[in-house]
Amino acid sequence: MAQLWNLLLQGMVNSLLFLYDVLAHNFVLSIAVFTVLVRLITLPLTLPAQRSAKVQQELQPEIEKLRKKYAKDKEKQSQEMMKLYREKGINPAMGCLPMLLQLPIMFAFYQAIIKALANTPLQMISLGKSASPGLSHLVPLGSRFLWLDLGYPDPTFVLPILVVVTTWIQQKMATPPSTDPQAASMTQSMNITMPLMFGFITMSLASGLAVYFVVSNLIGVVIQYFITGWGGLLPQKDEKKVKKGK
Repeated sequence: MAQLWNLLLQGMVNSLLFLYDVLAHNFVLSIAVFTVLVRLITLPLTLPAQRSAKVQQELQPEIEKLRKKYAKDKEKQSQEMMKLYREKGINPAMGCLPMLLQLPIMFAFYQAIIKALANTPLQMISLGKSASPGLSHLVPLGSRFLWLDLGYPDPTFVLPILVVVTTWIQQKMATPPSTDPQAASMTQSMNITMPLMFGFITMSLASGLAVYFVVSNLIGVVIQYFITGWGGLLPQKDEKKVKKGK
């Protein structure tokens, strides 16, 4: 397991070095392009989860009928819901897949950024050993971008705020509306807690990681728009009211 992790980390470091070399030695652009590549590579795994969420959204009226019909028999209610999910070919647990994929990538990416932005003699020697022969001449890398030192936290908190906002937008778009008060309350809590958690994380870690989060979220927003539109971000029209208005 440790060897696999080291291979992943070394691959990320060398990918960042290569992009840094071909993108005019601009490390923030290297992070952005690498983020796009990672999202494209993981798209075949995350796309089914997003499509599953769309189907769940479309099934809300049927789910609500089952909740009312078996309100006094929770076990039967769960069985009927799982039967409905199987008939439609969806797995409710798939909604966690994007996050489960993002966590190890996030940890490896953070370590890769710190390793690539070596700023002590020992760190530079370690980076030189990890780098491919044709890339070792790039050490040390330039870490400055506008007011940022990408190896350190953003002192102005602009990036953490952008992380919170973009994470919230992406989650709202991906979250299907629920007619169950308990589920809706839990979803609303998660939609607030998760963005704040990621924002808090990026307040104390390298700002290069915050760049990764912002770019990744923006790509996620674009992908989600083509799957579900604005989803839960915009208020849903009540079809009954619309018909009465007509």
